[in-house]
Amino acid sequence: MTATQEQEVGAARRRKEDAHLITGQTTWTDNIQLPGTVHAALLRSPMAHARVRVNVAAARNEPGVVAAYSGADLADELAGLPSAWQVTPDWVAPEHKPLAVDEARYAGDAIAVVVADTRAHAVDALDAIEVDYDPLPVVLDMEQAIADSSPLVHTEAGTNVCFRYSDTFGDVDAAFANAPVRITRRFVQQRLVACAMEPRSVLVAPVPAAGEYTVWSSTQIPHFVRLFLAMLSGVPESRIRVIAPDVGGGFGSKLDIYAEELLALTLARKLGRPVKWTETRSEAFQATVHGRDQIQDLELAADADGRIRGLRVNLLADMGAYLQLLTPAIPLLGRAMFPGIYKMDAYEFGCVGVFTDKTPTDAYRGAGRPEATFAIERMLDELAAELHVDPLEMRRRNWIRHEEFPYAQIAGLTYDSGNYEAATARATELFDYDGLRAEQARRREAHDPVQLGIGVSTYTEMCGLAPSRWLGERGYAGGGWEAATVRVLPTGKVEAVIGTSPHGQGHVTTFSQLVADTLGVPFDDIEVIHGDTAAAPAGLDTYGSRSLAVGGVAVWRAAQRVLGKAKTLAAHLLEVSEDDLEFSGGTFAVRGTPGATKSIQEVAFAAFAAHSMPDGFEPTLSADFVLEPDDFSFPHGTHLCATEVDTETGRVTIRSYVAVDDVGKVVNPMIVEGQVHGGLAQGIAQALHEGARYDADGNLTTGTMVDYTPPTAADLPSFTLDRTETPSTNNPLGVKGVGEAGTIASTPAVVNAVVDALRPFGVADVPMPCTPENVWRALHEAQGGAA
Repeated sequence: MTATQEQEVGAARRRKEDAHLITGQTTWTDNIQLPGTVHAALLRSPMAHARVRVNVAAARNEPGVVAAYSGADLADELAGLPSAWQVTPDWVAPEHKPLAVDEARYAGDAIAVVVADTRAHAVDALDAIEVDYDPLPVVLDMEQAIADSSPLVHTEAGTNVCFRYSDTFGDVDAAFANAPVRITRRFVQQRLVACAMEPRSVLVAPVPAAGEYTVWSSTQIPHFVRLFLAMLSGVPESRIRVIAPDVGGGFGSKLDIYAEELLALTLARKLGRPVKWTETRSEAFQATVHGRDQIQDLELAADADGRIRGLRVNLLADMGAYLQLLTPAIPLLGRAMFPGIYKMDAYEFGCVGVFTDKTPTDAYRGAGRPEATFAIERMLDELAAELHVDPLEMRRRNWIRHEEFPYAQIAGLTYDSGNYEAATARATELFDYDGLRAEQARRREAHDPVQLGIGVSTYTEMCGLAPSRWLGERGYAGGGWEAATVRVLPTGKVEAVIGTSPHGQGHVTTFSQLVADTLGVPFDDIEVIHGDTAAAPAGLDTYGSRSLAVGGVAVWRAAQRVLGKAKTLAAHLLEVSEDDLEFSGGTFAVRGTPGATKSIQEVAFAAFAAHSMPDGFEPTLSADFVLEPDDFSFPHGTHLCATEVDTETGRVTIRSYVAVDDVGKVVNPMIVEGQVHGGLAQGIAQALHEGARYDADGNLTTGTMVDYTPPTAADLPSFTLDRTETPSTNNPLGVKGVGEAGTIASTPAVVNAVVDALRPFGVADVPMPCTPENVWRALHEAQGGAA
């Protein structure tokens, strides 16, 4: 750092990566062109459940076709896809072949593949494939699926129950038996589609003579893709290189090992040519994993003044037709988060994972935690209404006070730090809470057809899945560590090699800021290398808001090690003790001896030249660090939403939205705000707009953007954002995660506002999404009318 260089951590730096991301210089997987590439297209079952007999002979004679295979043709060559989180010892995990062999189990299940010289030829040849479909009974409803008389998704399993899980903390029966207030509610988390801007794509290029394969994939997890492709194909891990180039969003949907990745590797191996597959938007809706899809039954017990005594949670969680990488674990990630920020005496959690004839579910932004936060925040509003207490006051009576941290909450987690009072105070100030409540009262008294609703959401979440031991005790096959390498090159430039892999988060900028401050080098002299298992061989990738809280700390630790090496060499070059050196602005100086200095760049070149070294000194300024985190970090915040609800049409309009988040130490405020904006858009979308629906035969009726109705910028309000800053005590940087905060907090804030507007009409819930139709039906049903 030069004498005039400003502190990087905390500065709102524009993102380095945007220069190419917004000027059309990106490298999406589908844009990569290799000589001799052939293109794969998949035939997908139009039926939700059917026995299939597939004949691809005619397709092989179509123009441009190189090969065509049914599931039966490749049955012996294709391993089943993995599920890496065995949540109970007796779980049911049916075999999941990349191509269904004799039975399709959801509309969109792939049953054959054609490979041709062009994508158009491959798609055209799908029409020549002969398929006999023998329809089988379909089960779509989770409650029907667990009934004894239900059709079975996997006959050989003998059940549609994937797992049954339960936990109890404290004396739940006593808490409920002695409580004067008990409320029971059912909430439904509708099924969601991720809708990443870049569809999934994979390209596999073989080097037949060497038995090596380069895999480009629009994935969040290149290291996991390499590991599982090696395990499933038998190709040594050292001969598979996975590159995640520019990746246009994931939101959890690209945190998976997909059939098409294994298929592309298998086909490239068989044909000895590069094979590419890119999904259409329709395939993205049908065959990329869906999110959420839970039925939540909750019961809350409280004292007469609203202090929570006990909580019971029972979930039905839709697995879809198969288990993907983390499918059964997603609802259980919310297990410990249902108590939220509140103190209680007892807690009981139960969950049943259920197979249905629908697209598999898996991680979707927040993965289990938004579902939990939605439920507890809705329950707090219901308790407030029951006792005629302001929703904010109800939360104050129950939340953990800032002086009580670290706090061991009821479900076994220890929250590191927090100040719910400060975040809520700032949010209510920005929102003009009292003023809006007064306006609400006036509108109610005037019988205004457009009623004002005020929604509150005070949340916490667990970020950075860790430690590895914790994950292993819960059946997860992987770990929670993260790796980084930092090296100062002979030119004085710096390379930071990271194990996390960005898909829009701004890793390059954020990690450059961390390294710049640590080593005192200019921000622009730092290159961040990621997303290529050849260049960054160790890592556990990006998901669960772990990149900064885990990966960033690993980078910082590696930079600290480099600094230590540099100090040793600088002391040798200056012929003084290390204790005589001070380091500032990228320069080592001898205390009390003006002019006796060595910049870190000079030290780096001296390490490269290696002409004069201390005994045993490795002639590089490079260091690795593999971080095993001590624990999660727990961001929190308060979100307030004001909605105007037209009681004649059901239309909901967000009038104002205030979010005050506390994500610990902030490295780049601009990136944090961008992450919150994106999260708010997704959470509000669940509350008001989006939902995947199936007809009675299992056809996805929301398989296009027009039917699924994701919001545009015009559908969203201007957000008012602010922060409080309570550093994490679980890592030396004090940082926490932010990527999922907006999504987790906003959905209950919006729905609470909608319900609040309609409560005088007897409405206690509106099913999501709160479309005009759903609002109108809720109003009429509450008033005893036929909806």
